[in-house]
Amino acid sequence: MSAQGDNGTSRRGSDLGKALRRWRDRVPPTAVGLPAGRSRRTPGLRREELALLAGISAEYVIRLEQGRATSPSAQVLGALARALRLSEAERAHLFALAGQPEPTDGRLPDRLTPGVQRLLDQMPGTPVGVYDAAWTLIAFNRLHAALLGDPFPLTDRDRNLVWQHFTGPPGPVRHTPAQQARFETAMVFDLRSASTRYPTDPVLRRLVTGLRSTSPRFATLWEAHEVSGHMLHTKTIHHPEVGPLHLDCDILTEPGGDLRIVILTAPPGSDTASRLGLLDVIGTQQMTEPSHPRHGVTPPTYSHHSASPSPPHHDRTPTPAHPANTAHFAWPTDEMP
Repeated sequence: MSAQGDNGTSRRGSDLGKALRRWRDRVPPTAVGLPAGRSRRTPGLRREELALLAGISAEYVIRLEQGRATSPSAQVLGALARALRLSEAERAHLFALAGQPEPTDGRLPDRLTPGVQRLLDQMPGTPVGVYDAAWTLIAFNRLHAALLGDPFPLTDRDRNLVWQHFTGPPGPVRHTPAQQARFETAMVFDLRSASTRYPTDPVLRRLVTGLRSTSPRFATLWEAHEVSGHMLHTKTIHHPEVGPLHLDCDILTEPGGDLRIVILTAPPGSDTASRLGLLDVIGTQQMTEPSHPRHGVTPPTYSHHSASPSPPHHDRTPTPAHPANTAHFAWPTDEMP
């Protein structure tokens, strides 16, 4: 190992040790069922007590705090986090200090935080869609559906943006050749990153397998291992009723989560802003009741401009929330794949 690598490891171990001592000092013994005693020289837990609670040796705790043990396992870090009563943010910081990826339950998160739901509720005049880490649409507002098509009839796979792009018919979004190349590379990189973070998610694994077997273009990009990201750009969306709309596309990420929020906006006073306002009115007027409500729920429907869905990937029926302006797909736990 190089001297630079040794210095980085030593610095990481020192930072980890300082954090562990600080967290240990703030946990009162009584909070974890231990007697306070009168002869304590520390306001928090002793090293021996932390070791007992975490199921590791006191010697290993000493080595960690002194920076002499720099690569604790994920199991040890999880035990320390529980013993020290760390918050979610502190737990993530602990794993980062140790240079370890924070373990997950292996499934893509798809739950909306209250803040993301408020964002959807409070932007009715702007198309907003929320996607998981694999780019499957999980929530949207009414104008998003009016602009890009009603997602409710679609299966889980058909609501995936990567699947739509590489295997479906041409959609309403138009790209220049350069934009398309950047878009495809970024999408494939996002899907590969999600596969790395959630390697046991069964839906994600089937999605990647299906894309590689169905789309030669995707298979080529997947094997290329190119690293790419998303840039602010303007999308041209051709709508059959209001014509072309030139919209700025911003992609936001959920703090501390793995959701992507896509917001499409037009400059105030522009022709596209006027068309978007007209579409908002048209979309509202064209809302109809579905002929076959499922699970006893009547979901809100929007203007249907999407292509017919392909054969179902798996049977998961969306249940909407906040039907007046927004909806998200929530799956009963016994139907999770």
